[in-house]
Amino acid sequence: MENNFAIQLFENKKVRIVWDAEKEKYYFSVVDVVQVLTDSDNPQTYWRVLKKRLRDEGNETVTNCNALKLPAADGKKRMADVADIEQLLRLIQSIPSKKAEPFKQWLAEVGSQRIDQMIDPELTFQMAVEDYRRQGYDEKWIENRLKSIRTRNELTNEWKRSGIKEQKDFAILTNILTKAWSGMTTGEYKQYKGLTKENLRDNMTTLELALNTLAEAATTEISRHRNPQTMDENKQVAKSGGNAANLARQDIEHQIGHSVISHERASDNLIPTENIEAIELPYNNNDNN
Repeated sequence: MENNFAIQLFENKKVRIVWDAEKEKYYFSVVDVVQVLTDSDNPQTYWRVLKKRLRDEGNETVTNCNALKLPAADGKKRMADVADIEQLLRLIQSIPSKKAEPFKQWLAEVGSQRIDQMIDPELTFQMAVEDYRRQGYDEKWIENRLKSIRTRNELTNEWKRSGIKEQKDFAILTNILTKAWSGMTTGEYKQYKGLTKENLRDNMTTLELALNTLAEAATTEISRHRNPQTMDENKQVAKSGGNAANLARQDIEHQIGHSVISHERASDNLIPTENIEAIELPYNNNDNN
């Protein structure tokens, strides 16, 4: 699951939002939404009580929320209930609040923003830059991460051109490529870094990210040259692309005297979320009370 995390404002209150690229859905922190609608001093307790009442009433559509790791105030990621827009609209009906209608308008603005991104893909990259900045990544890392996103898109398009369609086949080829340059599959790499559901590329160091990008770019160019037609041929191309990056890795390690594969996670050095600038999405609020 490829996720982009953001903090956005509704009436100067932060709402943590995750975009799930695979499902093409926004997920919102339920506790943040409850706090916005109720002004409760303890929104966690409010949500816990409301969730139990809704479950007792048999309202599973609202209470069957997903749980994702979201950055807390101290910068660490913790599991939290999240809901998509459909679930939130039903949840709002269960919370008496004069902010219900303005908040619905705000949700509509969020959805509209995503439609604009689909029309103009460049907006997706602009949003990604702002998302990574708000999370606390440094500018050099962000620059490399965006390059890796573009390179990955070019590679997946090339795989599709060569007949790869199944998601599992994309995963197999990615594992072959990653193991060829790093010595580990993506799953092993994540385990090495102590990751679970987190995105591997979002936790690579700048150098690891550069080598991974090199491996994917090399695979794309080799594929265009060899024009593979079968899965086995694509596997050989992926291995060749990964090997090209591995040669660069070996040369770097020879010069610096240690492995470039690190337990370090880029997310370990993020700025705490209370220091992250948030953006406010506009909405028309005619209620001045």
